[in-house]
Amino acid sequence: PYSQAILAGNTLYVSGQIPLNPETGAIEATDITGQAHQSLTNIKNILEAAGFSLNDVVKTTCLLADVNDFAAFNAVYAEYFSENKPARACFGGNDIPKGALVEVEVIAVK
Repeated sequence: PYSQAILAGNTLYVSGQIPLNPETGAIEATDITGQAHQSLTNIKNILEAAGFSLNDVVKTTCLLADVNDFAAFNAVYAEYFSENKPARACFGGNDIPKGALVEVEVIAVK
């Protein structure tokens, strides 16, 4: 019972993305930097498939298994949201599916 994204009018709601490699279905990166890149790349690809871009994102919610990873995660996040800086919540949640270190969801508006 899962949708990667739902389009409602001009708003795209992208479900939380953990760092699964879409080709293998596995979490391959073992550190927060690699996992953050994979999660955000997955989001970028979902947005683009729906005709949106990272610049259309207005809100993100970020879950970190360890809030001590915030600085490293934030450095990666800033690479993806350098032009557009959406509203964001970022908090710890130690029960992220499949033992992931990060999960990110976004809302985008055209």
